[in-house]
Amino acid sequence: MTLQQLRYLVAVADYGSITAAAAGTYVAQPALSRAMRALERELNVDLFRRSGRGITLTAEGRRMVRLARAALEVIDSMPGGTHGAPVRTAAKLRIVSTPTLAIDLVGELIPAFTRYNPNVDVEVIRREAREALVAALRTGTAEIGLVDLPVDEELMTHSLRDREVVLASPPGTDLPDPVPVERLDGLPMVVPARGEGRRRELEEMFTVTGVRPTFAVETDERVAWVASVLDGTASLIWYRDIAARTFGSRATIRSFAPRLSRTLGIVHPRRPLARAAQAFINVAVGSRGPSTHSYT
Repeated sequence: MTLQQLRYLVAVADYGSITAAAAGTYVAQPALSRAMRALERELNVDLFRRSGRGITLTAEGRRMVRLARAALEVIDSMPGGTHGAPVRTAAKLRIVSTPTLAIDLVGELIPAFTRYNPNVDVEVIRREAREALVAALRTGTAEIGLVDLPVDEELMTHSLRDREVVLASPPGTDLPDPVPVERLDGLPMVVPARGEGRRRELEEMFTVTGVRPTFAVETDERVAWVASVLDGTASLIWYRDIAARTFGSRATIRSFAPRLSRTLGIVHPRRPLARAAQAFINVAVGSRGPSTHSYT
């Protein structure tokens, strides 16, 4: 038994299929399948139940996954512990994101990726505006980007998950919950500066719904967005998870009626991707939620 076999076994459980696990760990699918069969022979147990519809973990397979996780956590916590990972040429992956969405990268997606690809150095490049983010992809400054969808058709997109759009207001703001969009009429708001993509999207929304908020603060500085809400100056349209994490109980967060949401996705130019970039996309798409499909 090798540490690499244990890593492959845990990867199959986490990714939800042998195909996705192979892509995410930089190994050909037949090689990963052979490694799993060799592990079964050495342990003299069936880790997978195979059928015409694919394979699923057996009870012994689930037990081995638990043991493998525990063993790898100990190994990886030791100095030089990642020596059990596959030996590969060090690679670099550059991802561009807005400062807000970078929280998702640093807190969730990058740790999930580097768990299986410890030799890949991931760099997060921050751009304030969507236009600057797209420009970084066009020029090759970054390979892939994390952004709100939709984007220009020139980019390939991979949807990750929907996020609720909410209204964060100073405590005591006289509004119902959920708040009808028409109640934004005349409401003091903090909005991005003119000419920025998010500003145009908000203005289109206001035009379609026929409301005219008061633009009390116009800035691209996210620190100023937060300060404007906390000092009672204006309300802010933001994502629920980020607003809740940023304000806590210091602001009132309301859903809209009807409910508003935006899709978070990964984008990249329409050209072949480096293996590290493709593997990252496989991990990100696989992290959208618990797997409901069988192991294949």
